[in-house]
Amino acid sequence: MSGGKFFLALGVVFLLIGLILTYAPGLIGWFGRLPGDIRIQDEHKFIFVPITSMLLISLVLTLILNLFFRR
Repeated sequence: MSGGKFFLALGVVFLLIGLILTYAPGLIGWFGRLPGDIRIQDEHKFIFVPITSMLLISLVLTLILNLFFRR
């Protein structure tokens, strides 16, 4: 895949993510609320580490990219 096609595909992905975040925020309401996601809240600070959510997103993206770019 050439560099131009890669950036074009990346732009389409960002466009789709932006549309989902804008018009269907309920679709990603699970993000950060899975078991294994760390949320620590205090009076003066808030720490958020979405470990499980990031692992799930990584797994899904790996499966999708392997389907498209397998030789």
